[in-house]
Amino acid sequence: MPGSGVREAQEDFDYIVVGAGSAGCVLANRLTASGRHRVLLLEAGPPDKSPLIRMPAGIGMLVAGNKYNLAHETEPEAQLHDRRLFWPRGMTLGGSSAINAMVYIRGNPGDYDAWERAGNPGWGWSGLREYFLKSENNERGAGPFHNDNGPLCVSDLRWKSGAGEAFVEAAVSAGHSPNDDFNGERQQGVGFYQVTQVDGRRCSAATAYLHPVAQRENLHVMTAARVARLCFEGDRATGVELLGGAQLSARREVILCAGALQSPQLLLLSGIGDEAQLKTHGIDTRLHLPGVGENLQDHLDVIQIVRVNRAITLSHSPWPTIKALASVPQYRFGRRGMLTTNGAEAGGFSHSSRAGEYPDLQFHLTSAPLFDHGRERPGGYGYSLHVCHLRPESRGTVSLKSADPRDLPRVQARYLQVDGDLDALIEGVEQARDIIGQPALAKYHKAWWQPDSKLSNRAAIVDYIRRHAESVYHPVGSCRMGNDDHAVVDNELRVHGVRGLRVVDASVMPTIVSGNTNAPTIAIAERAAELIQGEQPLE
Repeated sequence: MPGSGVREAQEDFDYIVVGAGSAGCVLANRLTASGRHRVLLLEAGPPDKSPLIRMPAGIGMLVAGNKYNLAHETEPEAQLHDRRLFWPRGMTLGGSSAINAMVYIRGNPGDYDAWERAGNPGWGWSGLREYFLKSENNERGAGPFHNDNGPLCVSDLRWKSGAGEAFVEAAVSAGHSPNDDFNGERQQGVGFYQVTQVDGRRCSAATAYLHPVAQRENLHVMTAARVARLCFEGDRATGVELLGGAQLSARREVILCAGALQSPQLLLLSGIGDEAQLKTHGIDTRLHLPGVGENLQDHLDVIQIVRVNRAITLSHSPWPTIKALASVPQYRFGRRGMLTTNGAEAGGFSHSSRAGEYPDLQFHLTSAPLFDHGRERPGGYGYSLHVCHLRPESRGTVSLKSADPRDLPRVQARYLQVDGDLDALIEGVEQARDIIGQPALAKYHKAWWQPDSKLSNRAAIVDYIRRHAESVYHPVGSCRMGNDDHAVVDNELRVHGVRGLRVVDASVMPTIVSGNTNAPTIAIAERAAELIQGEQPLE
């Protein structure tokens, strides 16, 4: 890939994009398409060369590992028995889209209309819809809700477990409507997810947007290039300084695409943020912008794990592992079989009593017993039924641990600080238990794995949530878009009070979307690319 080292990148660039995740890969592609702009894309992690990234079932080892995962932990969470929660973040070309579960969900149109009502013109559903379509290449073909000629490949699963099929049947028996397209006419209901895969392999943002254009002469990509801070002349961002001291210049803009944790960290390390916090760490304040790192949001997830009486799921036991290895030729030569699974194959959307007009609960059925994010692997067959609350009102913060850019930031999610978040999650757990009790799943039930005793009343459910709830890996909002005193970027994603600096990633979301966050981040970047270049939307 051109410009893979620091020495080759000492020249000036028009744009420096910090972070080669979902948003950064989109911008690298779109900003170099005309040939007019020279773009440098910086990625702190290694190249995405591992076969585990390409093979969907490799997710189990990617999330549990540390080569492609910049693993964070929250501070002790007061409402979760002071537990520190694991927050994995992808660190390679493609970012978190290289290690995620590949679920393709746009969220609900109401999410984006709320952004626009909050003072962000152009970011309502009518404005963003075309960018979801522009990005999408859906194997089902084009239609009123989908496109089939964008870069991001979206497909149906090639392999489904017996547990996934049983979940859908059980959920329908419990009163949930069947739905074969959560990105279509309605979000409500249950079914199988579509995934960001092509020919049975993961289609990360790097696969979709970056690798096909890697030979463009005006695109330079540097891996293992961790940014320490931004460089300025007066009130204008002029480039970046890497760990080790190398400085790289941008004639037009520096664009932060480092995600909801690293983008605010880089602003703070560069003197942009709350003056009191910066002073604590001995950092001179370049711009007092108190909203940097505030407004952090995430989906809190509760998992119930059931041991089953036959081989309808995956398993970490010796014989099933041998069977999985025996399926390697099927995957390698036909892109078929269990190694094409994303793990979280089935699910759906439901309402709590607090939901309002559209769903605020989401289910994921994982066709394996998922303990400690896959880092604990007991033998035996079982499935895990997740439920998360989609529109939490609790807000957290991202702040500095120190002025050393090698230190990860301090993450305080502050889950369940608002009572209504707990109420909605309790209802979600109850709905999940109702689904598990339906005949289609109950006939496979051997024993409860987790919880290990019956949740017979509200107090027991609350205790279980506090002891076992975890992140489902959707942090957003820490560089919020808006026009008030605590907003970080304006509706064109320019950092308030600074010239030549934008943030383009999930951190700009004013409120979290009702679903998985990868597809929305890509759509944000698609729109940002047009805003940056001053181009009109495509007809």
